[in-house]
Amino acid sequence: MRRLIISVLALSLGTAAHAQTRDLTTRGVLLDRVAAVVNDGVVLTSELDEQVAAVTQRLQEQKLELPPENVLRQQVLDRLVLQELQMQRADKAGLKVPDEALNDALGQIAQRNNISLSQLPQTLASQGIDYAAYRDSMRKELTLHLLQQRDVYQHIAVTPREVDQYIERQKNAPSETAEYNVSHILIAVPQDASPTQLDAAGKKANDVYEKAKAGEDFAKLALAYSNSQTALEGGSLGWRKGSGLPTFLTEVVARLKPGEVSEPLRTPTGYHLVKLNEMRDANAKSVEDQVHTRHILMKTTEIADDATVKQKLTAIRERILKGEDFAGLASTTSDDPGSASQGGDLGWTGSGTFVPEFEQAIAGLKENEISQPFHSPFGWHIVQLLGRRQFDSTDARKRQQVMEQIRAARADEETELWLRRLRDEAYVEYKL
Repeated sequence: MRRLIISVLALSLGTAAHAQTRDLTTRGVLLDRVAAVVNDGVVLTSELDEQVAAVTQRLQEQKLELPPENVLRQQVLDRLVLQELQMQRADKAGLKVPDEALNDALGQIAQRNNISLSQLPQTLASQGIDYAAYRDSMRKELTLHLLQQRDVYQHIAVTPREVDQYIERQKNAPSETAEYNVSHILIAVPQDASPTQLDAAGKKANDVYEKAKAGEDFAKLALAYSNSQTALEGGSLGWRKGSGLPTFLTEVVARLKPGEVSEPLRTPTGYHLVKLNEMRDANAKSVEDQVHTRHILMKTTEIADDATVKQKLTAIRERILKGEDFAGLASTTSDDPGSASQGGDLGWTGSGTFVPEFEQAIAGLKENEISQPFHSPFGWHIVQLLGRRQFDSTDARKRQQVMEQIRAARADEETELWLRRLRDEAYVEYKL
C-alpha cells in the first residue's frame, strides 16, 4: 500500500499549495529560496527538494539507476515550472475542483488500498505524509486534468476521412488484440526553432539513439535527456493496446521486436525514440455490455458557482420526477451542445466511453432511474439510465471506437505541443 499511495503522490508532483515567498526570522535566518520565477509566481527550493526526494525514492524502489543529481534536479524543476504555468492558467480560467470531487478521488485511492476514507489520514500519517498537504496535492492533480481536458482533449477533432485512413492503416499497425509495453524519449525543439537548433536537437537525438543501441539503460537515458512528461518515470508509457498507442508511434512500434529501439522520429514537438519492452496477447471481445443513457450538463460560470449549479440540477431532477419531460428540459437547459439537441440522449455506449465519474454514476443506477447531481471534468450532470444490453459490434460501432482511439492517441502529442506553447509564451527565470 505504501508504494501505491506514494506513486499517486509522485504523479501529482506538488505536495504544497501555490508557492509563496516566506519571511525571514528576526535573526535573519533564511527560511526558503526561490528556485525559479514563473510569470507572477515562483517555485521554491523547498518544493524542489521535496520533489527530488520523492522522485529519488520512487526510482530507487523501481531499481532504476539515478542520473547525476544536477540532471535530476533540472528535470524535476522543469516539471514544477510547467505545473506552475498550468495552475496559473487554471486560476485565470476559474477552474476549481469541488470538495465532493476531491473526496471521491481520495475515496477511490482508499478503496484500492482496502481502507475507508476516514482511515486514510491515519494511514498516510504512519508513512510520514501530511494529510492536508496530500489533499492539496490531489486537488492540484485533478485541476491539471480538468485544464488539459478543456484546453487539449475537447479540441481534438476527428474527421470521417481520418477514420477511414486509420482503419486502412490498421492492416500494417500493431494488433488490436495485443498489448505493448513501451518507453519513450523526446528531444524537444521550440515551435520557432532555427535551423541551428534543429540540427543540434537532431544530433542530440542521434547520440541518445547510439547510446541506447549500444546497450545503455533506456530508462536512465530518459531520465537524463528526455523532455517528455514521462521522463521522471524513465520514459515509461506502460502497457497499452495497439489502438491506444500515440498515433505517431503506431507504425514504428509495429516494426519493432521486444528489446529494440527505434531510430529518431521527427514530429512537430521534436525527435522521438521509442523502445518496445514487451508485448503480450489480449483477449478481444466480440460482445460488449452497453448502456443507453441521457443526461443534462451544466457548467459553472462567474455568476453560478458549484453550489448554485448543483442546486439547479437538483431542482430539475425533482421536476422530472414529478412528470416533466427529461428530453424537453435537456434541450433547453443542458450545456452539452452535442446531446442537448437530441434531448440529452447519448445513445448506446460501451464501457470506457465516458470519464470515470460518469461511468461510476451509471453503474449504480437501475433502469429509468435518474442519478443525483454529480461532478465530472466537464461540469455537473444528472444522468438517466434508459437500458442495458449485450451487443455484437457493428461497423458503425467500430467507427465510433476508432474515432475515440484517434482522439486518445493524439492526446499525448497534442498535450506536449500545448505545454511547449505555454512554456514558450511564459516568463521563466531560473535562480539556481
